[in-house]
Amino acid sequence: MSADTQTLREQFDRLQEALSTRQSTQLFAHAGLAFIAALILGGATGKLFWDSTRAPYVAWLGLLATVGLLVYGLLRLSKARTVLADELARYATMMELRRQLRLDDPSAMLPR
Repeated sequence: MSADTQTLREQFDRLQEALSTRQSTQLFAHAGLAFIAALILGGATGKLFWDSTRAPYVAWLGLLATVGLLVYGLLRLSKARTVLADELARYATMMELRRQLRLDDPSAMLPR
């Protein structure tokens, strides 16, 4: 194996290991759960405001928590989109290295 091939293989292994854990998936999940929790809490808070003539303190706390969850969800969603773009770029690089190393070519693995 030549030095150039060895360097490509090391780079391929590093990329493959880095991409084995997808951070974007976890960030998208956090954003989704925050949005669902905000929807549920927002509905309960809206009901408190609707039913009372004078808004109770719990309703204001619920509104604050709902807004906080929405902001958290938006921040996680933004970060997830950024991380996903980076992961896709690294994946494209890894697939190009696979092509250069001829890992998917069965005839390259056969002895001559």
